[in-house]
Amino acid sequence: MSIYDYKLINMKGEEVSLKSFEGKVLLIVNTATGCGFTPHYEDLERLYETYHDRGLEIIDIPCNQFLGQAPGSDKEIHQFCQLKYNTSYEQYTKSDVNGEKELPLYTYLKSQQGFKGFQGPQAQVMDDLLAGIDPDYKNNPAIKWNFTKFIVDRKGAVVARFEPTDGMDAVEDCVKSLL
Repeated sequence: MSIYDYKLINMKGEEVSLKSFEGKVLLIVNTATGCGFTPHYEDLERLYETYHDRGLEIIDIPCNQFLGQAPGSDKEIHQFCQLKYNTSYEQYTKSDVNGEKELPLYTYLKSQQGFKGFQGPQAQVMDDLLAGIDPDYKNNPAIKWNFTKFIVDRKGAVVARFEPTDGMDAVEDCVKSLL
């Protein structure tokens, strides 16, 4: 399987094949509107505006699996993002990224880039929180929280995984190196 074998449903209810993004750099992110990391939308939009013309596509997949922090309907989530963060990249339907109902895309992404730990000033907070939820969280590839980002190069290789505590400068540096 390759990244281009997967399909998603956009906010209009249309099936979108990731094959349509072949030759692009992809930033795939699970998002939430009521999370402490929600301001990442601002950084994501800035990246999109800066690098879209050079080949960056953002695939925004809202997810309500982490303390119910994306409770709205797809339409409500989309409106929130456009009104509060002026997002212009396409969003997809709210989906699970872990568990029995996870998107097959996320099964693939996690198989390509596992969890390597949290970095940055919020790392200890996340470690403490997750240790209470799953004492073995460090040893499995599951998505740990909202705003986990995967970067896919122009050839379809999943080259990086960034946890929500990682700085957006590191994400941007990775994207720029692939454009």
